[in-house]
Amino acid sequence: MLRPILKYGDPLLHQTAQPVDAITPEITRLLDDMIETMYAAPGIGLAATQVGVPLRIFVVDLSVGRDPDALMTLINPEFVSREDMQIEEEGCLSAPGFTASVARPGRIVIRGLDRAGEPRTHEGEGLLARAFQHEMDHLDGTVFIDRLRGIKRDMIVRKIRKLTRAGKW
Repeated sequence: MLRPILKYGDPLLHQTAQPVDAITPEITRLLDDMIETMYAAPGIGLAATQVGVPLRIFVVDLSVGRDPDALMTLINPEFVSREDMQIEEEGCLSAPGFTASVARPGRIVIRGLDRAGEPRTHEGEGLLARAFQHEMDHLDGTVFIDRLRGIKRDMIVRKIRKLTRAGKW
């Protein structure tokens, strides 16, 4: 089932997600819905908080559904290590139409549980490292716009406020 993706400014996007206590049929259904929603958007990652569920879950697939082996589901993810730095243009399904350069780690090792509750460790560089950090930010109540400073952030926030007032956000 497709779920609506919350947009920047929704207070739920700024809440810290809670750990998942048990992998229940409801959690499995949430994962399936998140995957379907991410592919339909289309996007390369989606956190549960973006669909209004404040749980520490995210999905990532750089292939956008073209490679079944590329899909990663992480429940209760945590960083093992973060190294180096990259600055690249980034967008977000919760801020459609907006992008900005954001500093992120160049390499990340992350661990969490897969949908079967088995521990998994994933290593990512470049875009995958960026996606891991981006989704972890969502679980901590941060949208990429919150990482921006100065005029770029101010311009995006002003445009979103204007769209909101016009009923187009």
